[in-house]
Amino acid sequence: MNKLLHLLSITLVLSIVSCKKESEVLPPQPVGPVPSSEQLAWHKMELNAFVHFSINTFTDKEWGYGDESPQLFNPTEFNADQWLQTLQEAGFKGIILTAKHHDGFVLWPSAYTEHSVKNSPFMDGKGDVVKEVSDAAQKYGLKFGVYLSPWDRNRADYGTSSYVDYYRKQLEELFTNYGPVFEMWFDGANGGDGYYGGANEKRTIDRQHYYDWPTTLKMVDSMQPPVLFFSDAGPDLRWVGNERGVAGKTNWNTITPDTLYAGKSAIEDLLQSGTPGGSKWIPAEVDVSIRPGWFYHTAQDSLVRSSENLFQLYLTSVGRGSNLLLNIPPDQKGLFHEKDVAALLVFRFILKKKKKKDYAKESKIMADAHRGTNPTYAPTNMIDGNADTYWALDDGVTQASFEIDMGATQTLNYLVLQEYISLGQRVQAFDVLVWQNDGWKKVANETTIGYKRILPLNSVKTSKIKVAITTALGCPVISNVEVY
Repeated sequence: MNKLLHLLSITLVLSIVSCKKESEVLPPQPVGPVPSSEQLAWHKMELNAFVHFSINTFTDKEWGYGDESPQLFNPTEFNADQWLQTLQEAGFKGIILTAKHHDGFVLWPSAYTEHSVKNSPFMDGKGDVVKEVSDAAQKYGLKFGVYLSPWDRNRADYGTSSYVDYYRKQLEELFTNYGPVFEMWFDGANGGDGYYGGANEKRTIDRQHYYDWPTTLKMVDSMQPPVLFFSDAGPDLRWVGNERGVAGKTNWNTITPDTLYAGKSAIEDLLQSGTPGGSKWIPAEVDVSIRPGWFYHTAQDSLVRSSENLFQLYLTSVGRGSNLLLNIPPDQKGLFHEKDVAALLVFRFILKKKKKKDYAKESKIMADAHRGTNPTYAPTNMIDGNADTYWALDDGVTQASFEIDMGATQTLNYLVLQEYISLGQRVQAFDVLVWQNDGWKKVANETTIGYKRILPLNSVKTSKIKVAITTALGCPVISNVEVY
């Protein structure tokens, strides 16, 4: 009996020591800037819609001059529910409405201008497109955002301080009367020729200082603190540097924005790739249109992107760690055109079909090491379906690999990798290898991962796949792996 008690006491002590050792393995500390809770939620959205709909829809222009009559705006079958239901079914998570483009015409009955839907035949001057879209977004579970162009070719006072006050008053209308706004979008098209209240002249501004963006954004932030600001320079989301739908293969969410400001001529390489060790977390947003133009033009009905092309855009945006902001312009009836709708819904079908079977979930996964040999950081965390668990290495270890053994040869097309970005973006370079002819064959040599990286594997046949991280800013922290 004494021997039994002695053995039990030893077992208890060893168990306590083991538990103590496990509890002493602390999680990795963040490396560099990390996303805010709002930025992290934005990353998870992945797919958002841009909607350009205004007076240009009825004049067949891309950039209105500012002298258009509000009487031209008359969508006879306008239906925001049709827009939002389509977007919901196509898997989109948010919508950004062009509440005002460069022509200055606004889609709500603003108290500060007559160049508005309130002076149009639309709903006998009682219409409010912004409210209809905001309400429909809430109904269908999408987040609502706005684009209010800083440039205004209609305003007589554009270029003076009174215009900046006008711009801020309109922002106040939008951010106090139309529910939660998740993103405020503004671009670098500022100054040039315009109507300007009849002046018909070219006006230039000091793009860096005219709008006094810090004051403007501080005002908006005071009304809705969760809002994210997009521009060439952020401060929350940056432009990707092109409108082709392509993020950089190397794509850091961090960047040092001291060389950028809203309205500066963009440096595409910098905006595409970001900066390793950059001072701010400012991820890239990829904006592109489903048609050649941003506004609807009947002549482009035959030029709508195919569903397969939309999937390729998904791979070069979401698949490279950015979000896709896809523009869908309503037609003169006020509806998404049937060809655009068909392309969106088939795109969703393709995306679901490509992701039908994840081989990683049914496989064995092993790594050459994990943090403190503690199961809290084991490689199995990468296939548990929990975004809050991860595989991690000991501090100072920046090279490591893991293998996925599927048990039988499969034909593989895509590898999905995700870092646990709440602790920062870390991976600088990695290789992908597959098991063939009793040995490992390298099939990819890549750089960054970030929130999500999707690598085409081009129907490679293998029973095992290995990811070897070769360089990182800190110990790798990987939260998810999928194989299709």
